Amino acid sequence: MSLLSDLVNLNLSDSTEKIIAEYIWIGGSGMDIRSKARTLPGPVSDPSKLPKWNYDGSSTGQAAGDDSEVILYPQAIFRDPFRKGNNILVMCDAYTPAGNPIPTNKRHNAAKIFSNPKVASEEPWYGIEQEYTLMQKGVNWPIGWPIGGFPGPQGPYYCGVGADKAIGRDIVDAHYKACIYAGIGISGVNGEVMPGQWEFQVGPVEGISAGDQVWVARYLLERITEISGVNVSFDPKPVPVSVSNLYPHSSSHCNYSTKSMRNDGGLAVIKKAIEKLQVKHKEHIAAYGEGNERRLTGKHETADINTFSWGVANRGASVRVGRDTEKEGKGYFEDRRPASNMDAYVVTSMIAETTILG
Repeated sequence: MSLLSDLVNLNLSDSTEKIIAEYIWIGGSGMDIRSKARTLPGPVSDPSKLPKWNYDGSSTGQAAGDDSEVILYPQAIFRDPFRKGNNILVMCDAYTPAGNPIPTNKRHNAAKIFSNPKVASEEPWYGIEQEYTLMQKGVNWPIGWPIGGFPGPQGPYYCGVGADKAIGRDIVDAHYKACIYAGIGISGVNGEVMPGQWEFQVGPVEGISAGDQVWVARYLLERITEISGVNVSFDPKPVPVSVSNLYPHSSSHCNYSTKSMRNDGGLAVIKKAIEKLQVKHKEHIAAYGEGNERRLTGKHETADINTFSWGVANRGASVRVGRDTEKEGKGYFEDRRPASNMDAYVVTSMIAETTILG
Protein backbone atom coordinates (compact mmCIF):
# COMPACT_ATOMS: atom_id res chain seq x y z
CA MET A 1 0.00 0.00 0.00
CA SER A 2 2.93 2.36 0.62
CA LEU A 3 3.93 2.14 -3.06
CA LEU A 4 0.37 2.94 -4.10
CA SER A 5 0.32 5.90 -1.72
CA ASP A 6 3.65 7.10 -3.08
CA LEU A 7 2.32 6.98 -6.64
CA VAL A 8 -0.91 8.77 -5.72
CA ASN A 9 1.14 11.53 -4.09
CA LEU A 10 3.68 11.94 -6.88
CA ASN A 11 4.60 15.58 -7.52
CA LEU A 12 4.35 15.87 -11.31
CA SER A 13 6.08 19.24 -11.36
CA ASP A 14 9.34 17.48 -10.47
CA SER A 15 9.44 15.82 -13.88
CA THR A 16 7.05 17.56 -16.30
CA GLU A 17 5.23 20.78 -17.17
CA LYS A 18 2.07 18.78 -17.79
CA ILE A 19 -0.87 19.13 -15.41
CA ILE A 20 -4.08 17.25 -14.69
CA ALA A 21 -7.35 19.15 -14.95
CA GLU A 22 -10.41 17.60 -13.29
CA TYR A 23 -13.53 18.81 -15.15
CA ILE A 24 -16.58 18.96 -12.83
CA TRP A 25 -20.24 19.28 -13.81
CA ILE A 26 -23.75 18.72 -12.44
CA GLY A 27 -25.49 15.54 -13.54
CA GLY A 28 -29.02 14.73 -14.61
CA SER A 29 -30.67 14.70 -11.17
CA GLY A 30 -29.59 18.28 -10.57
CA MET A 31 -27.74 17.18 -7.42
CA ASP A 32 -25.34 14.45 -8.57
CA ILE A 33 -21.85 15.71 -9.28
CA ARG A 34 -19.77 14.20 -12.08
CA SER A 35 -16.12 14.66 -13.03
CA LYS A 36 -13.38 13.34 -15.27
CA ALA A 37 -9.75 14.25 -15.79
CA ARG A 38 -7.58 15.22 -18.75
CA THR A 39 -3.92 16.05 -19.28
CA LEU A 40 -2.94 19.57 -20.35
CA PRO A 41 0.48 20.65 -21.64
CA GLY A 42 1.09 23.22 -18.89
CA PRO A 43 -0.41 25.35 -16.09
CA VAL A 44 -3.59 27.31 -16.81
CA SER A 45 -5.12 30.06 -14.66
CA ASP A 46 -7.76 31.48 -17.02
CA PRO A 47 -10.81 29.25 -17.71
CA SER A 48 -11.24 30.85 -21.14
CA LYS A 49 -7.88 29.31 -22.10
CA LEU A 50 -9.06 25.79 -21.29
CA PRO A 51 -10.40 23.52 -24.04
CA LYS A 52 -14.05 22.55 -24.15
CA TRP A 53 -14.69 18.86 -23.66
CA ASN A 54 -17.53 16.40 -24.13
CA TYR A 55 -19.15 13.53 -22.29
CA ASP A 56 -21.83 10.88 -22.81
CA GLY A 57 -25.03 12.55 -21.66
CA SER A 58 -27.02 9.34 -22.08
CA SER A 59 -25.07 7.93 -19.11
CA THR A 60 -25.90 10.88 -16.87
CA GLY A 61 -29.60 11.27 -17.71
CA GLN A 62 -28.93 14.38 -19.81
CA ALA A 63 -29.20 13.19 -23.43
CA ALA A 64 -30.71 10.46 -25.59
CA GLY A 65 -28.58 7.50 -26.62
CA ASP A 66 -28.81 8.33 -30.32
CA ASP A 67 -27.60 11.91 -29.76
CA SER A 68 -25.63 11.66 -26.54
CA GLU A 69 -22.80 14.17 -26.87
CA VAL A 70 -22.87 17.02 -24.33
CA ILE A 71 -20.24 19.76 -24.34
CA LEU A 72 -18.52 21.06 -21.21
CA TYR A 73 -17.64 24.76 -21.08
CA PRO A 74 -14.98 25.55 -18.44
CA GLN A 75 -16.16 28.41 -16.20
CA ALA A 76 -14.04 28.56 -13.03
CA ILE A 77 -10.68 27.20 -11.89
CA PHE A 78 -9.69 26.02 -8.41
CA ARG A 79 -6.51 24.48 -7.03
CA ASP A 80 -6.67 20.69 -6.67
CA PRO A 81 -6.10 19.69 -3.02
CA PHE A 82 -5.88 16.00 -3.92
CA ARG A 83 -3.22 16.15 -6.65
CA LYS A 84 -1.70 19.45 -5.48
CA GLY A 85 1.07 21.11 -7.53
CA ASN A 86 -0.22 22.97 -10.58
CA ASN A 87 -3.13 20.58 -11.04
CA ILE A 88 -6.58 22.12 -11.11
CA LEU A 89 -10.29 21.57 -10.61
CA VAL A 90 -12.50 23.08 -13.31
CA MET A 91 -16.15 23.91 -12.70
CA CYS A 92 -18.03 23.57 -15.98
CA ASP A 93 -21.54 23.96 -17.30
CA ALA A 94 -23.07 21.85 -20.06
CA TYR A 95 -24.37 22.61 -23.58
CA THR A 96 -25.64 20.84 -26.67
CA PRO A 97 -23.26 20.66 -29.65
CA ALA A 98 -25.26 23.56 -31.12
CA GLY A 99 -24.31 25.71 -28.13
CA ASN A 100 -27.60 25.71 -26.24
CA PRO A 101 -27.61 25.14 -22.46
CA ILE A 102 -29.07 21.75 -21.55
CA PRO A 103 -32.05 21.80 -19.13
CA THR A 104 -29.96 20.98 -16.03
CA ASN A 105 -27.55 23.84 -16.77
CA LYS A 106 -28.81 26.42 -14.28
CA ARG A 107 -25.56 28.37 -14.35
CA HIS A 108 -26.23 29.80 -17.80
CA ASN A 109 -29.33 31.72 -16.75
CA ALA A 110 -27.72 32.75 -13.45
CA ALA A 111 -24.77 34.24 -15.36
CA LYS A 112 -27.18 36.25 -17.52
CA ILE A 113 -28.83 37.70 -14.41
CA PHE A 114 -25.54 38.54 -12.73
CA SER A 115 -24.18 40.17 -15.88
CA ASN A 116 -27.17 42.53 -16.05
CA PRO A 117 -25.68 46.02 -15.52
CA LYS A 118 -28.23 46.86 -12.83
CA VAL A 119 -27.39 43.71 -10.87
CA ALA A 120 -23.63 44.04 -11.39
CA SER A 121 -23.67 47.64 -10.14
CA GLU A 122 -25.25 46.46 -6.87
CA GLU A 123 -22.42 43.97 -6.21
CA PRO A 124 -24.62 41.29 -4.61
CA TRP A 125 -22.90 39.36 -1.83
CA TYR A 126 -23.91 35.92 -0.60
CA GLY A 127 -23.12 33.80 2.42
CA ILE A 128 -24.39 30.23 2.08
CA GLU A 129 -24.82 28.03 5.16
CA GLN A 130 -24.61 24.50 3.74
CA GLU A 131 -25.87 21.79 6.10
CA TYR A 132 -25.35 18.10 5.39
CA THR A 133 -25.47 14.71 7.13
CA LEU A 134 -22.77 12.05 7.10
CA MET A 135 -24.36 8.64 6.51
CA GLN A 136 -23.22 5.10 7.17
CA LYS A 137 -22.34 3.46 3.87
CA GLY A 138 -24.87 0.89 2.68
CA VAL A 139 -27.53 1.48 5.34
CA ASN A 140 -28.55 5.11 4.74
CA TRP A 141 -28.45 5.98 8.44
CA PRO A 142 -26.39 8.77 10.07
CA ILE A 143 -22.95 7.95 11.40
CA GLY A 144 -22.85 7.71 15.17
CA TRP A 145 -26.41 6.32 15.24
CA PRO A 146 -27.06 2.66 16.08
CA ILE A 147 -28.49 1.03 12.96
CA GLY A 148 -32.25 1.24 13.22
CA GLY A 149 -31.89 3.08 16.52
CA PHE A 150 -31.59 6.64 17.69
CA PRO A 151 -29.25 8.88 19.66
CA GLY A 152 -30.25 11.00 22.62
CA PRO A 153 -32.41 14.10 22.21
CA GLN A 154 -31.24 17.36 20.68
CA GLY A 155 -29.10 19.48 22.97
CA PRO A 156 -25.48 18.34 23.32
CA TYR A 157 -24.61 18.02 19.62
CA TYR A 158 -24.80 21.57 18.26
CA CYS A 159 -21.19 22.85 18.28
CA GLY A 160 -20.49 19.97 20.66
CA VAL A 161 -17.11 18.55 21.62
CA GLY A 162 -16.37 14.92 22.42
CA ALA A 163 -16.41 11.50 20.81
CA ASP A 164 -20.10 10.97 21.58
CA LYS A 165 -21.14 14.38 20.21
CA ALA A 166 -18.88 15.49 17.33
CA ILE A 167 -19.15 12.49 15.02
CA GLY A 168 -17.07 12.85 11.84
CA ARG A 169 -14.92 15.83 12.81
CA ASP A 170 -11.93 14.43 10.90
CA ILE A 171 -13.94 14.57 7.66
CA VAL A 172 -15.13 18.09 8.46
CA ASP A 173 -11.63 19.40 9.16
CA ALA A 174 -10.21 17.71 6.05
CA HIS A 175 -12.94 19.35 3.98
CA TYR A 176 -12.37 22.74 5.62
CA LYS A 177 -8.67 22.74 4.75
CA ALA A 178 -9.28 21.35 1.26
CA CYS A 179 -11.66 24.24 0.54
CA ILE A 180 -9.15 26.83 1.73
CA TYR A 181 -6.41 25.20 -0.36
CA ALA A 182 -8.68 25.15 -3.43
CA GLY A 183 -9.38 28.88 -3.14
CA ILE A 184 -12.98 28.60 -1.96
CA GLY A 185 -14.16 31.39 0.33
CA ILE A 186 -15.17 29.04 3.13
CA SER A 187 -15.69 31.09 6.26
CA GLY A 188 -16.38 28.48 8.92
CA VAL A 189 -17.77 25.10 10.01
CA ASN A 190 -19.77 23.82 12.95
CA GLY A 191 -21.53 20.76 14.28
CA GLU A 192 -25.30 20.78 13.93
CA VAL A 193 -28.28 19.68 16.03
CA MET A 194 -27.96 15.91 15.60
CA PRO A 195 -24.92 13.63 15.60
CA GLY A 196 -23.46 13.22 12.14
CA GLN A 197 -24.91 16.52 10.91
CA TRP A 198 -22.57 19.42 10.10
CA GLU A 199 -22.50 22.78 8.37
CA PHE A 200 -19.98 24.77 6.38
CA GLN A 201 -20.35 28.37 5.30
CA VAL A 202 -19.19 29.89 2.00
CA GLY A 203 -19.00 33.65 1.76
CA PRO A 204 -19.28 36.49 1.51
CA VAL A 205 -18.83 35.84 -2.21
CA GLU A 206 -20.09 38.06 -5.02
CA GLY A 207 -22.39 37.08 -7.86
CA ILE A 208 -21.95 33.93 -9.93
CA SER A 209 -18.87 32.94 -7.93
CA ALA A 210 -21.11 32.02 -4.99
CA GLY A 211 -22.70 29.23 -7.02
CA ASP A 212 -19.36 28.04 -8.41
CA GLN A 213 -17.81 27.88 -4.95
CA VAL A 214 -20.71 26.09 -3.25
CA TRP A 215 -20.78 23.43 -5.97
CA VAL A 216 -17.02 22.84 -5.85
CA ALA A 217 -17.17 22.73 -2.03
CA ARG A 218 -19.84 20.02 -2.38
CA TYR A 219 -17.61 18.18 -4.86
CA LEU A 220 -14.71 18.25 -2.38
CA LEU A 221 -16.96 16.92 0.37
CA GLU A 222 -18.15 14.08 -1.86
CA ARG A 223 -14.53 13.18 -2.66
CA ILE A 224 -13.44 13.27 0.97
CA THR A 225 -16.35 11.13 2.14
CA GLU A 226 -15.56 8.75 -0.72
CA ILE A 227 -12.05 8.35 0.70
CA SER A 228 -13.43 7.98 4.23
CA GLY A 229 -15.93 5.27 3.33
CA VAL A 230 -19.07 7.19 4.31
CA ASN A 231 -21.79 8.88 2.29
CA VAL A 232 -22.96 12.47 2.46
CA SER A 233 -26.64 13.40 2.28
CA PHE A 234 -27.95 16.83 1.29
CA ASP A 235 -31.54 15.71 1.81
CA PRO A 236 -33.50 18.37 3.76
CA LYS A 237 -34.95 15.68 6.03
CA PRO A 238 -32.31 12.93 6.05
CA VAL A 239 -34.05 10.93 8.77
CA PRO A 240 -37.79 10.59 8.09
CA VAL A 241 -38.82 10.24 11.72
CA SER A 242 -38.85 12.42 14.82
CA VAL A 243 -37.68 10.85 18.03
CA SER A 244 -37.98 12.36 21.49
CA ASN A 245 -36.86 15.99 21.15
CA LEU A 246 -34.64 15.32 18.13
CA TYR A 247 -36.06 16.88 14.96
CA PRO A 248 -33.38 16.69 12.27
CA HIS A 249 -33.57 18.79 9.13
CA SER A 250 -30.99 20.34 6.81
CA SER A 251 -31.01 23.70 5.08
CA SER A 252 -28.91 26.10 3.03
CA HIS A 253 -29.77 29.46 4.54
CA CYS A 254 -28.73 32.25 2.19
CA ASN A 255 -27.39 35.51 3.62
CA TYR A 256 -27.65 38.34 1.12
CA SER A 257 -26.83 42.00 0.69
CA THR A 258 -26.39 44.55 -2.07
CA LYS A 259 -24.24 47.66 -2.12
CA SER A 260 -27.34 49.76 -1.39
CA MET A 261 -28.16 47.56 1.62
CA ARG A 262 -24.63 47.85 2.97
CA ASN A 263 -24.58 51.66 2.68
CA ASP A 264 -26.20 54.16 5.03
CA GLY A 265 -29.98 53.89 4.83
CA GLY A 266 -29.69 50.26 3.77
CA LEU A 267 -32.34 48.98 6.17
CA ALA A 268 -35.06 50.67 4.12
CA VAL A 269 -33.68 48.95 1.00
CA ILE A 270 -33.70 45.63 2.85
CA LYS A 271 -37.35 46.08 3.82
CA LYS A 272 -38.31 46.84 0.21
CA ALA A 273 -36.43 43.75 -0.94
CA ILE A 274 -38.26 41.60 1.61
CA GLU A 275 -41.58 42.94 0.33
CA LYS A 276 -40.60 41.83 -3.18
CA LEU A 277 -39.66 38.38 -1.88
CA GLN A 278 -43.06 38.09 -0.22
CA VAL A 279 -44.83 38.75 -3.52
CA LYS A 280 -42.76 36.01 -5.20
CA HIS A 281 -42.90 33.55 -2.28
CA LYS A 282 -44.48 30.66 -4.19
CA GLU A 283 -42.04 30.97 -7.10
CA HIS A 284 -39.06 30.95 -4.74
CA ILE A 285 -40.33 27.99 -2.74
CA ALA A 286 -40.78 26.02 -5.96
CA ALA A 287 -37.12 26.61 -6.80
CA TYR A 288 -35.59 26.23 -3.33
CA GLY A 289 -35.01 22.47 -3.26
CA GLU A 290 -36.79 19.12 -3.57
CA GLY A 291 -38.62 17.84 -0.51
CA ASN A 292 -38.58 21.19 1.24
CA GLU A 293 -42.17 20.62 2.39
CA ARG A 294 -40.84 17.94 4.74
CA ARG A 295 -38.65 20.58 6.40
CA LEU A 296 -40.64 23.83 6.33
CA THR A 297 -43.39 22.81 8.75
CA GLY A 298 -43.56 25.92 10.91
CA LYS A 299 -41.85 24.03 13.74
CA HIS A 300 -38.29 23.67 14.99
CA GLU A 301 -36.94 27.01 13.75
CA THR A 302 -38.64 26.86 10.34
CA ALA A 303 -41.42 28.90 8.80
CA ASP A 304 -44.50 27.23 7.31
CA ILE A 305 -43.87 26.57 3.63
CA ASN A 306 -47.15 28.19 2.56
CA THR A 307 -46.80 31.41 4.56
CA PHE A 308 -44.21 34.15 4.13
CA SER A 309 -42.98 35.91 7.25
CA TRP A 310 -40.05 38.00 8.34
CA GLY A 311 -38.72 39.40 11.58
CA VAL A 312 -35.72 40.68 13.47
CA ALA A 313 -33.71 37.86 15.08
CA ASN A 314 -36.61 35.46 14.39
CA ARG A 315 -35.32 32.04 13.38
CA GLY A 316 -38.86 30.84 12.84
CA ALA A 317 -39.43 33.33 10.02
CA SER A 318 -38.97 32.93 6.26
CA VAL A 319 -36.53 35.84 6.30
CA ARG A 320 -34.51 36.98 9.29
CA VAL A 321 -32.92 40.39 9.80
CA GLY A 322 -30.12 40.42 12.34
CA ARG A 323 -29.99 42.62 15.41
CA ASP A 324 -26.78 44.26 14.20
CA THR A 325 -28.41 45.19 10.90
CA GLU A 326 -31.38 46.71 12.72
CA LYS A 327 -29.07 48.63 15.06
CA GLU A 328 -26.73 49.90 12.32
CA GLY A 329 -29.55 50.66 9.90
CA LYS A 330 -27.75 48.75 7.16
CA GLY A 331 -26.29 45.33 6.43
CA TYR A 332 -27.81 42.08 5.17
CA PHE A 333 -30.68 39.65 5.65
CA GLU A 334 -31.00 35.88 5.75
CA ASP A 335 -33.38 33.92 3.53
CA ARG A 336 -34.02 30.81 5.64
CA ARG A 337 -36.21 29.01 3.10
CA PRO A 338 -33.68 27.21 0.84
CA ALA A 339 -33.27 23.49 1.50
CA SER A 340 -29.89 21.83 1.84
CA ASN A 341 -30.24 20.34 -1.67
CA MET A 342 -30.92 23.68 -3.35
CA ASP A 343 -29.05 24.67 -6.51
CA ALA A 344 -26.86 27.60 -5.48
CA TYR A 345 -26.97 29.02 -9.01
CA VAL A 346 -30.77 29.11 -8.91
CA VAL A 347 -31.16 30.50 -5.40
CA THR A 348 -28.54 33.24 -5.61
CA SER A 349 -29.61 34.50 -9.03
CA MET A 350 -33.31 34.32 -8.19
CA ILE A 351 -32.86 36.45 -5.07
CA ALA A 352 -30.95 39.03 -7.11
CA GLU A 353 -33.53 38.99 -9.90
CA THR A 354 -36.46 39.46 -7.50
CA THR A 355 -34.87 42.11 -5.28
CA ILE A 356 -32.95 44.14 -7.88
CA LEU A 357 -34.77 43.62 -11.19
CA GLY A 358 -38.24 42.92 -9.80
